Amino acid sequence: MTQEELRIGVFVCDCGLNIAGSVDCEELRKWAEELPGVVVSVRNKYTCADPGQEEIKKYVREYNLNRVVVASCTPRMHEPTFRNCVAEAGLNPYLFEMANIREQCSWVHLHDREAATKKAKDIVKMAVAKARLLQPQEDIKTPVTHAALVIGGGVAGIQAALDLADAGHQVYLVEKEPSIGGNMARLDKTFPTMDCSICVLGPKMMDVGRHPRIKLMAYSEVEQLSGYVGNFKVRVRKKARYVDEKVCNSCARCAEVCPVVVPDSFQQGFSSRKAVYIPLPQAVPSSYLIDMEHCLGNNPVTCDKCLDVCEEHCIDLSMQDELVEINVGVIIVATGMDIYDPTALDEYGYTRFENVITTMECERLICGGGPTDGKLVRPSDYQTPKRIGFIQCVGSRTENRGNPYCSNVCCMNTIKDSLLINEHCSDSEIHVFYMDIRAYGKGFEDLFRRSKEAGVHYVRGLPGEVIEDPGTRNLKVR
Repeated sequence: MTQEELRIGVFVCDCGLNIAGSVDCEELRKWAEELPGVVVSVRNKYTCADPGQEEIKKYVREYNLNRVVVASCTPRMHEPTFRNCVAEAGLNPYLFEMANIREQCSWVHLHDREAATKKAKDIVKMAVAKARLLQPQEDIKTPVTHAALVIGGGVAGIQAALDLADAGHQVYLVEKEPSIGGNMARLDKTFPTMDCSICVLGPKMMDVGRHPRIKLMAYSEVEQLSGYVGNFKVRVRKKARYVDEKVCNSCARCAEVCPVVVPDSFQQGFSSRKAVYIPLPQAVPSSYLIDMEHCLGNNPVTCDKCLDVCEEHCIDLSMQDELVEINVGVIIVATGMDIYDPTALDEYGYTRFENVITTMECERLICGGGPTDGKLVRPSDYQTPKRIGFIQCVGSRTENRGNPYCSNVCCMNTIKDSLLINEHCSDSEIHVFYMDIRAYGKGFEDLFRRSKEAGVHYVRGLPGEVIEDPGTRNLKVR
C-alpha cells in the first residue's frame, strides 16, 4: 500500500483530567492531523466509553479509514476494547495501534504541561509511523495442554490445586518440603476466627493426596522450564526419600530403632527427631523419609537398623534423585513466604539470649501439637513467663536492615497470639511494642479490640535494645 492510499485516523483521549490535565490535547489533535497519512484527528473526553467508541466507528465509515490510532491509556487496559471496536466498524482489528500518553506521559510529567505535550507528540508520531506499516492479521488457534502446574504446597497452592482439579483439569503439585502444608501447618490458630489451623488445613491436605486428578510431587523442585502460555515443558527433580512412599505404612519401627537424634525443624528446634522421620503427624504423603545428611548408613559407621526392622522392605539407601518431565498449559506460583531471621539485629539479642524467640517459635510453643503440648514456657528454664513482650516490625518497614515493606501478617498474628497466651497464662502481663497496628481486614479490628479488652498493653514505640540479667535470665526491654 502506498503512502497516498493510507487513511489513518487519530483519536486523542482526554481521559477526564488524567491526560488533559497535563497535556494540551487540542494542540496534540491539531498537530496529529498534519502527520503523513492522517486524514482525520478527533478529540474525545472518554474514548473508551460507548460514545467514544461509536465515534470511532462513525469516522472509520465516513472517512473510509484503513488504520486507527488511539492516544489514551495503557494498551494493557483497553487494547482489546479498541480492537473489538474497529472490528465492529469493518476494519481488521490488527490495523489498530495504541499510543500510551497517560501512564508514559501525562502522569509522569504531571506539573510540566509543555514537556508533557511535547512528549505526547513524539509518542503519537511513533504510533502513526508504526500504523503505516501494519498489515491485516488473522487470529490463529494453537492446541494447549489441559494440565496445570502448581508450585508450592502451602494453603494457597493446596486450594489452587483442588479448585483446578475439581474443575476437571489434571494438576501437578510440586512442593520442595517432604510434606505439603507449608507455614499454616505450624500455626495453632488462624485469625480472625481463631479456628484450629490444622483442623482447617488437614482435610484439604488429605483431599490433595486422594484426588484422582492431582499428581503430588512432594520433596521436589522445579529445575528447568521452557515453552509458552498454553504449552510449557517443565523438568522437576524428585529428591530421593530413601523410603518408598507408596509402600511405607508409617509404622514408625524405623524411627524407634534409629540411634541418630537431631533437632526437629518443624518444631523450630524445641524438640528432636530421628534421622528417619515423618515431618508432622498429618503429613501428606504420610510416609517416612531418611535425612541422609545425618544417617549413619551414609557415614563411615554403618547402621542399617532401619533396614532390619522394616517389614514392608520399603527402605532403599541407594535410591537416587529422579528427573521427571511434565507438560502443562498453565503454571501457578504459590511459593509462600520465608521467615525473617533477626540474628543480624543484635540489639534484640536473638540467638544471644535464649528467651528471645521469633513469632513462629512462639507459635510452636503455644500450639497443642507443639513440643510443650501448648504450654508457653521460657526456653532457658521451662518456667511459665510472668511478663511477655512482642516487638513488632522486626526486619520490616526499614530501608537499612531487613525489608522496606510491611510483612502484612505480623500485627494480626501478634494480636491472635496475645489472646491465646492470655488463655494459657492468664496471670502473665503481655506488652506489644509497635509502630502502627495494621488491622485492615474483615473482623481484624474486632480481634484487636478483644485483645485490648483482655488486658494486653499496647505501647506505641519500638525498643532500642533488649538486655539480659545473667543470673535470672530475665530480659529488660529499653
